[in-house]
Amino acid sequence: MKWTGTYLVGFLVLLGGVLAALWKLGILASIGTTWTLIGVAITIGIGIMVAVSNSGAKENIEIQRK
Repeated sequence: MKWTGTYLVGFLVLLGGVLAALWKLGILASIGTTWTLIGVAITIGIGIMVAVSNSGAKENIEIQRK
């Protein structure tokens, strides 16, 4: 698995933990389903953008022939 995929999986686990904590505290019930889904979509989008931007620099390898 590439580093981008690993980062994204870790981000999704973090997001799941935050959502579980908010659900357990009763905060999600007061916000509503629609706003919760909108927030999750925005958060996943930000996670994808950060994962791709931190995926590493593209480098050229020069081979010297003798």
